[in-house]
Amino acid sequence: MGDTPEHLWSHPQLAAAVTSEDWGAVFRTYRKLTGLSQTKLGERVGLAQPDVSDIEREHRRITSVEVRQRIVAGLGIPADLHAVTAEARPAGTPVPGLSLPGPAPDEDLLARVTSVVDSAHRVDAATLDWLDRLLAEHRRAEDHIGSRPLVDVMRQQLRTVVDLYAGARGPLADRVVRLASEHAQFLAWMAQDQAQSAAALAWYDRSHEWALEAGDANMAATTLSMKAHMAWSGGRGTRCVRLAEAARWSAPGTSLGVQGMAAQMAARGHALDGEADEAHRLLDEAQGLIRRTSEHPEDEPVWMYFYDETWFTLQRGMAALHLRDWREAVDQITVGLAALPDEYRRDKTWYRACLAHSLAGAGESAQAASVAVASVPDAADIGRPHSWNELHTTAAVLKRRGAREGTQLVTALREYD
Repeated sequence: MGDTPEHLWSHPQLAAAVTSEDWGAVFRTYRKLTGLSQTKLGERVGLAQPDVSDIEREHRRITSVEVRQRIVAGLGIPADLHAVTAEARPAGTPVPGLSLPGPAPDEDLLARVTSVVDSAHRVDAATLDWLDRLLAEHRRAEDHIGSRPLVDVMRQQLRTVVDLYAGARGPLADRVVRLASEHAQFLAWMAQDQAQSAAALAWYDRSHEWALEAGDANMAATTLSMKAHMAWSGGRGTRCVRLAEAARWSAPGTSLGVQGMAAQMAARGHALDGEADEAHRLLDEAQGLIRRTSEHPEDEPVWMYFYDETWFTLQRGMAALHLRDWREAVDQITVGLAALPDEYRRDKTWYRACLAHSLAGAGESAQAASVAVASVPDAADIGRPHSWNELHTTAAVLKRRGAREGTQLVTALREYD
Protein backbone atom coordinates (compact mmCIF):
# COMPACT_ATOMS: atom_id res chain seq x y z
CA MET A 1 0.00 0.00 0.00
CA GLY A 2 2.13 2.83 -1.30
CA ASP A 3 -0.13 5.61 -0.03
CA THR A 4 -0.27 4.39 3.60
CA PRO A 5 2.06 5.52 6.38
CA GLU A 6 4.75 3.16 7.64
CA HIS A 7 3.65 1.03 10.59
CA LEU A 8 0.02 1.99 9.91
CA TRP A 9 -1.47 -0.94 11.88
CA SER A 10 0.57 -0.17 14.97
CA HIS A 11 -1.43 3.04 15.38
CA PRO A 12 -3.24 2.50 18.73
CA GLN A 13 -6.56 4.07 17.68
CA LEU A 14 -6.74 2.07 14.45
CA ALA A 15 -5.65 -1.17 16.13
CA ALA A 16 -8.27 -0.72 18.86
CA ALA A 17 -11.00 -0.07 16.29
CA VAL A 18 -10.11 -3.26 14.39
CA THR A 19 -9.94 -5.53 17.44
CA SER A 20 -13.33 -4.22 18.65
CA GLU A 21 -14.75 -4.52 15.12
CA ASP A 22 -15.88 -0.88 15.19
CA TRP A 23 -15.82 -0.62 11.41
CA GLY A 24 -17.04 2.97 11.34
CA ALA A 25 -14.02 3.99 13.43
CA VAL A 26 -11.77 1.80 11.28
CA PHE A 27 -12.87 3.62 8.12
CA ARG A 28 -12.67 7.10 9.67
CA THR A 29 -9.23 6.52 11.19
CA TYR A 30 -7.86 4.75 8.13
CA ARG A 31 -8.95 7.62 5.85
CA LYS A 32 -7.51 10.19 8.25
CA LEU A 33 -4.15 8.42 8.28
CA THR A 34 -4.01 7.73 4.54
CA GLY A 35 -5.86 10.71 3.08
CA LEU A 36 -8.09 8.43 0.98
CA SER A 37 -11.52 9.65 -0.09
CA GLN A 38 -14.62 7.61 0.67
CA THR A 39 -14.80 6.66 -3.01
CA LYS A 40 -11.18 5.40 -3.08
CA LEU A 41 -11.65 3.52 0.19
CA GLY A 42 -14.81 1.93 -1.22
CA GLU A 43 -12.92 0.75 -4.29
CA ARG A 44 -10.28 -0.81 -2.06
CA VAL A 45 -12.81 -2.87 -0.04
CA GLY A 46 -15.47 -3.46 -2.71
CA LEU A 47 -18.14 -1.07 -1.39
CA ALA A 48 -19.95 1.86 -2.98
CA GLN A 49 -19.23 5.37 -1.63
CA PRO A 50 -22.71 5.71 -0.01
CA ASP A 51 -22.10 2.44 1.85
CA VAL A 52 -18.77 3.71 3.16
CA SER A 53 -20.48 6.91 4.29
CA ASP A 54 -23.25 4.97 6.07
CA ILE A 55 -20.71 2.77 7.86
CA GLU A 56 -18.63 5.75 8.97
CA ARG A 57 -21.72 7.52 10.34
CA GLU A 58 -22.82 4.31 12.16
CA HIS A 59 -25.96 4.13 10.00
CA ARG A 60 -25.03 0.65 8.83
CA ARG A 61 -23.60 -2.24 10.81
CA ILE A 62 -21.42 -4.87 9.14
CA THR A 63 -22.78 -8.31 10.02
CA SER A 64 -21.82 -10.17 6.85
CA VAL A 65 -18.74 -12.39 7.16
CA GLU A 66 -18.10 -11.94 3.43
CA VAL A 67 -18.06 -8.13 3.73
CA ARG A 68 -15.70 -8.35 6.74
CA GLN A 69 -13.36 -10.55 4.74
CA ARG A 70 -13.33 -8.05 1.86
CA ILE A 71 -12.45 -5.23 4.25
CA VAL A 72 -9.67 -7.24 5.89
CA ALA A 73 -8.19 -8.21 2.51
CA GLY A 74 -8.66 -4.79 0.94
CA LEU A 75 -7.05 -2.88 3.79
CA GLY A 76 -4.37 -5.49 4.46
CA ILE A 77 -5.29 -5.83 8.12
CA PRO A 78 -2.79 -8.13 9.91
CA ALA A 79 -4.12 -11.53 11.00
CA ASP A 80 -3.35 -10.92 14.67
CA LEU A 81 -5.77 -7.96 14.73
CA HIS A 82 -8.89 -9.59 13.37
CA ALA A 83 -11.10 -12.67 13.57
CA VAL A 84 -13.67 -12.61 10.84
CA THR A 85 -14.67 -16.24 10.39
CA ALA A 86 -18.20 -17.37 11.13
CA GLU A 87 -16.78 -19.99 13.50
CA ALA A 88 -15.10 -17.34 15.62
CA ARG A 89 -18.19 -15.18 15.91
CA PRO A 90 -21.45 -17.08 15.41
CA ALA A 91 -23.97 -14.73 13.85
CA GLY A 92 -26.99 -16.09 15.70
CA THR A 93 -28.37 -18.89 17.86
CA PRO A 94 -31.91 -19.96 16.92
CA VAL A 95 -32.02 -22.45 19.81
CA PRO A 96 -31.30 -20.95 23.27
CA GLY A 97 -27.90 -22.10 24.47
CA LEU A 98 -26.96 -23.58 21.10
CA SER A 99 -24.09 -22.04 19.15
CA LEU A 100 -24.33 -22.84 15.45
CA PRO A 101 -21.77 -21.71 12.84
CA GLY A 102 -23.44 -18.68 11.31
CA PRO A 103 -27.10 -19.74 10.95
CA ALA A 104 -28.49 -16.18 10.92
CA PRO A 105 -28.66 -14.15 7.70
CA ASP A 106 -26.66 -10.99 7.29
CA GLU A 107 -28.50 -7.70 7.59
CA ASP A 108 -29.38 -7.38 3.90
CA LEU A 109 -30.56 -10.97 3.65
CA LEU A 110 -32.59 -10.65 6.84
CA ALA A 111 -34.45 -7.71 5.34
CA ARG A 112 -35.13 -9.77 2.21
CA VAL A 113 -36.40 -12.77 4.21
CA THR A 114 -38.76 -10.68 6.32
CA SER A 115 -40.06 -8.73 3.34
CA VAL A 116 -41.00 -11.83 1.36
CA VAL A 117 -42.73 -13.29 4.40
CA ASP A 118 -44.57 -10.13 5.37
CA SER A 119 -45.69 -9.21 1.86
CA ALA A 120 -46.22 -10.61 -1.62
CA HIS A 121 -42.71 -9.68 -2.80
CA ARG A 122 -41.06 -12.30 -4.93
CA VAL A 123 -38.70 -14.66 -3.17
CA ASP A 124 -35.14 -14.89 -4.47
CA ALA A 125 -32.44 -17.56 -4.63
CA ALA A 126 -30.36 -16.01 -1.82
CA THR A 127 -33.25 -16.35 0.62
CA LEU A 128 -33.74 -20.01 -0.29
CA ASP A 129 -29.98 -20.69 -0.11
CA TRP A 130 -29.96 -19.39 3.46
CA LEU A 131 -33.02 -21.47 4.44
CA ASP A 132 -31.33 -24.55 2.95
CA ARG A 133 -28.26 -23.88 5.06
CA LEU A 134 -30.29 -23.24 8.20
CA LEU A 135 -32.13 -26.56 7.81
CA ALA A 136 -28.80 -28.36 7.43
CA GLU A 137 -27.51 -26.72 10.63
CA HIS A 138 -30.59 -27.83 12.55
CA ARG A 139 -30.24 -31.40 11.30
CA ARG A 140 -26.71 -31.44 12.69
CA ALA A 141 -27.84 -29.85 15.95
CA GLU A 142 -30.51 -32.51 16.41
CA ASP A 143 -27.83 -35.22 16.27
CA HIS A 144 -26.31 -33.70 19.40
CA ILE A 145 -29.16 -32.22 21.46
CA GLY A 146 -32.05 -34.42 20.39
CA SER A 147 -35.37 -33.44 18.87
CA ARG A 148 -37.30 -31.84 21.72
CA PRO A 149 -35.59 -28.41 21.74
CA LEU A 150 -35.99 -28.07 17.97
CA VAL A 151 -39.64 -28.96 17.28
CA ASP A 152 -41.13 -25.49 17.82
CA VAL A 153 -38.25 -23.86 15.93
CA MET A 154 -38.75 -26.14 12.93
CA ARG A 155 -42.52 -25.68 12.88
CA GLN A 156 -42.02 -21.93 12.67
CA GLN A 157 -39.36 -22.37 10.02
CA LEU A 158 -41.74 -24.48 7.92
CA ARG A 159 -44.40 -21.78 8.22
CA THR A 160 -41.86 -19.30 6.88
CA VAL A 161 -41.12 -21.57 3.90
CA VAL A 162 -44.81 -22.10 3.12
CA ASP A 163 -45.41 -18.34 3.27
CA LEU A 164 -42.80 -17.89 0.55
CA TYR A 165 -44.77 -19.95 -1.97
CA ALA A 166 -47.16 -17.15 -2.96
CA GLY A 167 -44.26 -14.95 -4.01
CA ALA A 168 -42.29 -17.64 -5.87
CA ARG A 169 -42.25 -18.01 -9.64
CA GLY A 170 -40.94 -20.66 -12.04
CA PRO A 171 -37.97 -22.71 -10.79
CA LEU A 172 -38.03 -20.85 -7.47
CA ALA A 173 -41.53 -22.21 -6.82
CA ASP A 174 -40.19 -25.75 -7.25
CA ARG A 175 -37.40 -24.94 -4.80
CA VAL A 176 -39.88 -23.69 -2.22
CA VAL A 177 -41.96 -26.88 -2.48
CA ARG A 178 -38.83 -29.02 -2.25
CA LEU A 179 -37.69 -27.08 0.81
CA ALA A 180 -41.10 -27.52 2.41
CA SER A 181 -40.86 -31.26 1.75
CA GLU A 182 -37.46 -31.42 3.48
CA HIS A 183 -38.80 -29.54 6.50
CA ALA A 184 -41.81 -31.85 6.74
CA GLN A 185 -39.54 -34.91 6.57
CA PHE A 186 -37.40 -33.52 9.39
CA LEU A 187 -40.48 -32.79 11.50
CA ALA A 188 -41.68 -36.35 10.84
CA TRP A 189 -38.35 -37.75 12.01
CA MET A 190 -38.49 -35.69 15.21
CA ALA A 191 -42.05 -36.87 15.91
CA GLN A 192 -40.91 -40.45 15.31
CA ASP A 193 -37.97 -39.91 17.66
CA GLN A 194 -40.47 -39.00 20.37
CA ALA A 195 -42.72 -42.01 19.59
CA GLN A 196 -45.51 -39.76 18.26
CA SER A 197 -46.43 -42.20 15.52
CA ALA A 198 -49.60 -40.54 14.22
CA ALA A 199 -47.90 -37.16 13.87
CA ALA A 200 -44.87 -38.77 12.22
CA LEU A 201 -47.01 -40.57 9.64
CA ALA A 202 -48.92 -37.38 8.86
CA TRP A 203 -45.70 -35.43 8.32
CA TYR A 204 -44.20 -38.20 6.18
CA ASP A 205 -47.34 -38.20 4.03
CA ARG A 206 -47.14 -34.44 3.62
CA SER A 207 -43.43 -34.61 2.81
CA HIS A 208 -44.01 -37.33 0.23
CA GLU A 209 -46.76 -35.34 -1.47
CA TRP A 210 -44.64 -32.19 -1.66
CA ALA A 211 -41.66 -34.21 -2.92
CA LEU A 212 -43.76 -35.58 -5.78
CA GLU A 213 -45.02 -32.08 -6.59
CA ALA A 214 -41.45 -30.77 -6.70
CA GLY A 215 -40.22 -33.76 -8.74
CA ASP A 216 -37.79 -34.77 -5.99
CA ALA A 217 -37.41 -38.53 -6.37
CA ASN A 218 -34.79 -38.76 -3.61
CA MET A 219 -37.06 -37.25 -0.97
CA ALA A 220 -40.09 -39.22 -2.17
CA ALA A 221 -38.12 -42.46 -1.71
CA THR A 222 -36.63 -41.29 1.59
CA THR A 223 -40.04 -40.71 3.14
CA LEU A 224 -41.01 -44.30 2.32
CA SER A 225 -37.74 -45.59 3.77
CA MET A 226 -38.41 -43.62 6.93
CA LYS A 227 -41.91 -45.08 7.14
CA ALA A 228 -40.19 -48.47 6.90
CA HIS A 229 -38.00 -47.37 9.82
CA MET A 230 -41.15 -46.58 11.81
CA ALA A 231 -42.49 -50.06 11.09
CA TRP A 232 -39.18 -51.56 12.19
CA SER A 233 -39.26 -49.53 15.41
CA GLY A 234 -42.72 -50.92 16.09
CA GLY A 235 -41.58 -54.53 15.57
CA ARG A 236 -43.45 -54.95 12.27
CA GLY A 237 -40.92 -56.69 10.07
CA THR A 238 -43.12 -57.50 7.09
CA ARG A 239 -44.45 -53.93 6.80
CA CYS A 240 -40.88 -52.66 7.07
CA VAL A 241 -39.86 -54.82 4.11
CA ARG A 242 -42.86 -53.80 1.99
CA LEU A 243 -42.33 -50.07 2.55
CA ALA A 244 -38.59 -50.35 1.89
CA GLU A 245 -39.28 -52.18 -1.36
CA ALA A 246 -41.79 -49.48 -2.29
CA ALA A 247 -39.08 -46.89 -1.75
CA ARG A 248 -36.99 -48.66 -4.38
CA TRP A 249 -39.53 -49.28 -7.15
CA SER A 250 -41.83 -46.26 -6.78
CA ALA A 251 -39.18 -43.56 -7.28
CA PRO A 252 -36.83 -44.44 -10.16
CA GLY A 253 -33.74 -42.34 -10.68
CA THR A 254 -32.81 -41.99 -7.03
CA SER A 255 -29.21 -41.68 -5.88
CA LEU A 256 -27.13 -44.71 -4.95
CA GLY A 257 -27.21 -43.71 -1.30
CA VAL A 258 -31.00 -43.45 -1.22
CA GLN A 259 -31.22 -46.86 -2.91
CA GLY A 260 -28.81 -48.27 -0.34
CA MET A 261 -30.85 -46.88 2.53
CA ALA A 262 -33.96 -48.62 1.21
CA ALA A 263 -32.06 -51.90 0.76
CA GLN A 264 -30.70 -51.89 4.31
CA MET A 265 -34.16 -51.02 5.68
CA ALA A 266 -35.56 -54.10 3.93
CA ALA A 267 -32.69 -56.12 5.42
CA ARG A 268 -33.61 -54.92 8.90
CA GLY A 269 -37.21 -55.98 8.34
CA HIS A 270 -36.13 -59.46 7.32
CA ALA A 271 -33.80 -59.67 10.33
CA LEU A 272 -36.66 -58.66 12.60
CA ASP A 273 -38.65 -61.59 11.20
CA GLY A 274 -35.72 -63.98 11.69
CA GLU A 275 -35.01 -64.35 7.95
CA ALA A 276 -31.22 -64.40 8.12
CA ASP A 277 -30.37 -65.31 4.52
CA GLU A 278 -32.47 -62.54 3.00
CA ALA A 279 -31.25 -60.06 5.58
CA HIS A 280 -27.59 -60.80 4.82
CA ARG A 281 -28.17 -60.70 1.07
CA LEU A 282 -29.72 -57.25 1.25
CA LEU A 283 -27.08 -55.98 3.66
CA ASP A 284 -24.37 -57.04 1.20
CA GLU A 285 -26.25 -55.29 -1.61
CA ALA A 286 -26.64 -52.12 0.47
CA GLN A 287 -22.97 -52.12 1.41
CA GLY A 288 -22.00 -52.37 -2.25
CA LEU A 289 -24.15 -49.33 -2.94
CA ILE A 290 -22.63 -47.35 -0.11
CA ARG A 291 -19.12 -48.06 -1.40
CA ARG A 292 -20.10 -46.76 -4.81
CA THR A 293 -21.71 -43.75 -3.13
CA SER A 294 -18.40 -42.80 -1.50
CA GLU A 295 -16.87 -42.35 -4.97
CA HIS A 296 -19.31 -39.53 -5.81
CA PRO A 297 -20.64 -38.03 -2.58
CA GLU A 298 -21.66 -34.89 -4.46
CA ASP A 299 -24.47 -36.88 -6.10
CA GLU A 300 -26.19 -37.50 -2.75
CA PRO A 301 -28.90 -35.29 -1.22
CA VAL A 302 -27.76 -33.24 1.75
CA TRP A 303 -29.82 -35.17 4.30
CA MET A 304 -27.75 -38.32 3.59
CA TYR A 305 -24.70 -36.82 5.33
CA PHE A 306 -24.71 -39.60 7.98
CA TYR A 307 -24.77 -42.51 5.50
CA ASP A 308 -21.27 -43.98 5.55
CA GLU A 309 -19.37 -47.14 6.42
CA THR A 310 -19.53 -46.41 10.15
CA TRP A 311 -23.30 -46.10 10.08
CA PHE A 312 -23.52 -49.27 7.99
CA THR A 313 -21.39 -51.22 10.45
CA LEU A 314 -23.87 -50.27 13.16
CA GLN A 315 -26.78 -51.47 11.00
CA ARG A 316 -25.11 -54.85 10.62
CA GLY A 317 -24.88 -54.96 14.39
CA MET A 318 -28.59 -54.18 14.69
CA ALA A 319 -29.47 -56.96 12.26
CA ALA A 320 -27.31 -59.40 14.24
CA LEU A 321 -29.09 -58.35 17.43
CA HIS A 322 -32.49 -59.17 15.88
CA LEU A 323 -31.15 -62.53 14.68
CA ARG A 324 -29.84 -63.20 18.21
CA ASP A 325 -26.31 -63.56 16.92
CA TRP A 326 -25.11 -61.89 20.10
CA ARG A 327 -21.37 -62.08 19.59
CA GLU A 328 -21.60 -60.68 16.06
CA ALA A 329 -23.85 -57.90 17.34
CA VAL A 330 -21.35 -57.02 20.07
CA ASP A 331 -18.44 -56.97 17.63
CA GLN A 332 -20.16 -54.85 14.96
CA ILE A 333 -21.70 -52.32 17.37
CA THR A 334 -18.44 -51.97 19.29
CA VAL A 335 -16.51 -51.19 16.09
CA GLY A 336 -19.20 -48.78 14.90
CA LEU A 337 -19.38 -46.93 18.21
CA ALA A 338 -15.63 -46.47 18.32
CA ALA A 339 -15.76 -44.70 14.93
CA LEU A 340 -18.94 -42.67 15.52
CA PRO A 341 -18.09 -38.98 16.11
CA ASP A 342 -19.05 -37.47 19.47
CA GLU A 343 -21.41 -34.97 17.84
CA TYR A 344 -23.80 -37.86 17.19
CA ARG A 345 -24.72 -37.90 20.87
CA ARG A 346 -28.27 -39.18 20.41
CA ASP A 347 -27.16 -42.03 18.13
CA LYS A 348 -24.28 -42.94 20.44
CA THR A 349 -26.74 -43.23 23.28
CA TRP A 350 -28.98 -45.53 21.26
CA TYR A 351 -26.19 -47.83 20.09
CA ARG A 352 -24.69 -48.04 23.57
CA ALA A 353 -28.07 -49.23 24.81
CA CYS A 354 -28.13 -51.80 21.99
CA LEU A 355 -24.59 -52.87 22.87
CA ALA A 356 -25.68 -53.41 26.47
CA HIS A 357 -28.59 -55.55 25.24
CA SER A 358 -26.25 -57.58 23.02
CA LEU A 359 -23.78 -58.11 25.86
CA ALA A 360 -26.59 -59.28 28.11
CA GLY A 361 -27.76 -61.69 25.43
CA ALA A 362 -24.20 -63.02 25.11
CA GLY A 363 -24.07 -63.71 28.86
CA GLU A 364 -21.61 -60.88 29.60
CA SER A 365 -23.68 -59.63 32.54
CA ALA A 366 -21.09 -57.44 34.27
CA GLN A 367 -20.02 -55.70 31.06
CA ALA A 368 -23.63 -55.28 29.95
CA ALA A 369 -24.52 -53.58 33.23
CA SER A 370 -21.45 -51.36 33.07
CA VAL A 371 -22.29 -50.10 29.57
CA ALA A 372 -25.97 -49.72 30.43
CA VAL A 373 -25.50 -47.82 33.69
CA ALA A 374 -23.06 -45.43 32.03
CA SER A 375 -25.69 -44.77 29.34
CA VAL A 376 -28.55 -43.98 31.73
CA PRO A 377 -27.99 -40.18 32.08
CA ASP A 378 -27.89 -39.57 28.32
CA ALA A 379 -30.77 -41.97 27.72
CA ALA A 380 -32.85 -40.05 30.26
CA ASP A 381 -31.86 -36.71 28.72
CA ILE A 382 -32.13 -37.22 24.96
CA GLY A 383 -32.81 -40.95 24.52
CA ARG A 384 -36.43 -41.26 25.59
CA PRO A 385 -38.29 -43.33 24.67
CA HIS A 386 -36.16 -45.54 22.38
CA SER A 387 -32.81 -45.75 24.18
CA TRP A 388 -34.61 -45.68 27.50
CA ASN A 389 -36.79 -48.64 26.51
CA GLU A 390 -33.75 -50.55 25.23
CA LEU A 391 -32.08 -50.18 28.62
CA HIS A 392 -35.21 -51.53 30.31
CA THR A 393 -35.10 -54.47 27.87
CA THR A 394 -31.48 -55.06 28.87
CA ALA A 395 -32.46 -55.07 32.54
CA ALA A 396 -35.19 -57.63 31.80
CA VAL A 397 -32.71 -59.90 29.96
CA LEU A 398 -30.28 -59.74 32.88
CA LYS A 399 -33.00 -60.51 35.43
CA ARG A 400 -34.28 -63.46 33.39
CA ARG A 401 -30.74 -64.84 33.43
CA GLY A 402 -30.68 -64.46 37.20
CA ALA A 403 -27.83 -61.95 37.05
CA ARG A 404 -27.64 -59.63 40.06
CA GLU A 405 -26.55 -56.87 37.67
CA GLY A 406 -30.17 -56.71 36.47
CA THR A 407 -31.24 -55.30 39.84
CA GLN A 408 -28.36 -52.80 39.75
CA LEU A 409 -29.51 -51.53 36.36
CA VAL A 410 -33.14 -51.27 37.49
CA THR A 411 -32.01 -49.20 40.47
CA ALA A 412 -30.02 -46.87 38.19
CA LEU A 413 -33.01 -46.44 35.88
CA ARG A 414 -35.38 -45.66 38.73
CA GLU A 415 -33.25 -42.69 39.75
CA TYR A 416 -34.32 -41.01 36.48
CA ASP A 417 -37.92 -42.25 36.23
